[in-house]
Amino acid sequence: MKTVLIKTEETMIRRQGKRAGIILALGLALWAGVSGAQDKKIVLRYGDHLPANHFLAEPMVRHWLNAVTKNTNGAVQFEYYPGEQLGKAKDLLALTLSGVADVALIAASYTSDKLPLTSVAELPGGPDKSCDATAAFRRIATGEGMLAVKEYVPLGYRAISVVVLPPQQIFSRHELKSAKSFDGMKLTTAGGAKEIMLRKLNAVPIRMGAPEIYESLSRGTIDGGILATASILSYNLPGPAKYVTLGENFGSTVVIIGIGETRWKQLPPSVQKVMMEAGEATGRNMCGVLDKDTGADYEKLAQRGAAAVRFSAADHQEIAAKAATVQAEWAEALDKRGKPGTEILKAFNHALTAGR
Repeated sequence: MKTVLIKTEETMIRRQGKRAGIILALGLALWAGVSGAQDKKIVLRYGDHLPANHFLAEPMVRHWLNAVTKNTNGAVQFEYYPGEQLGKAKDLLALTLSGVADVALIAASYTSDKLPLTSVAELPGGPDKSCDATAAFRRIATGEGMLAVKEYVPLGYRAISVVVLPPQQIFSRHELKSAKSFDGMKLTTAGGAKEIMLRKLNAVPIRMGAPEIYESLSRGTIDGGILATASILSYNLPGPAKYVTLGENFGSTVVIIGIGETRWKQLPPSVQKVMMEAGEATGRNMCGVLDKDTGADYEKLAQRGAAAVRFSAADHQEIAAKAATVQAEWAEALDKRGKPGTEILKAFNHALTAGR
C-alpha cells in the first residue's frame, strides 16, 4: 500500500512564507554589506619628490588623484605628500613596497638599482615624441607586458600610470656647430646610459645635482649638460647657456605612479579598475601637454638668450648611430648580469612599431 504525502494549502503557505523570510533576510544582509562597503572610505597616502608647482604636478599627479576620487564617487581619498615629505626620491620605491607610502611617483633614474630594465625607455636614440614613447612603454610595463612580468611582478610592484618625458637635449655655453663640437666638453648628466652617450661623443661626463648646475655653468666649471627643455627653463639656465640642441635624443626620463602588490590586493576590484583606467588617461594627458609645450619651450629659450641648434642630416645620423651603439651595449651589459636586456629592448622597439 502506497503512502501518499498530501500538502494542504495551509502547509504550503506556511512553508512558502518561511522560504520568503529566509530570502528576504539574506537579501537584507547582502544589501547591508554592499552599502557598508560603499560608505566606508579608503584613504591612501600618496608621496613624491616633486615641488607642488612642478610641471608634472597638475597634469599628471593631481590629474590622476582627482580622477580616482571622482570616479569612485569619493570612496577613495588621498593624503598628498609632495616634495619628499614621505622620503627622498631614491627611497620612494622602497617606501611604496614597504607600505609607508600606499602610492608614489618614482623617477626610474633614481631607482636604477632596483629597476634596471625600466630604463629601456630612457635610452638615447628613442622616439621624438613623449606620447609615442609613453604608449609603447605602457604596453610593456602594465598588465601582461614583458617589463611588468620580468621586473615588477618579482619585486611586488605594479605600475599604474607611466610617462616618458620628451627627449633630453644638450645645452652649452659654447657654440654648437656639429657633432664634433662636443669634443672635450665637460657636460653634466644623471649618469647611466646618458653618461655612456657623452663618452661616445668624446665629451667628459660630470655627475651633478640639478640645483648646482646654474652656478657651475656660470663659473665655467662645466660647459653644459643634458636636460629636458622644460628643466633647462625651470633651473633658469638660459643666460649662461647660450645654445640648446633641437631634434636630437640624448636620453629621456621615465616617471611612474605605482603601488605595492600587497596594498593593491587589499583594494576592491572596482577601485583597481578605476585606478588603471585613470592611469592610462593620465599618461595620455601628460604626454600630450609635454609634446605641445616643447615647441613653446624653444620660444621661451630664445627669448631668454639660448638659441636652438639643429644639426645637419649627416651629424644627426652620426649621433643616432652612436645612440644605437649605446642601446646595444646597455642590453648586453644586462644580459651578462642575468637580466633580459636584449629581450626588453626588442619588446620596447616592437611596442613602438605597433603603435605607429
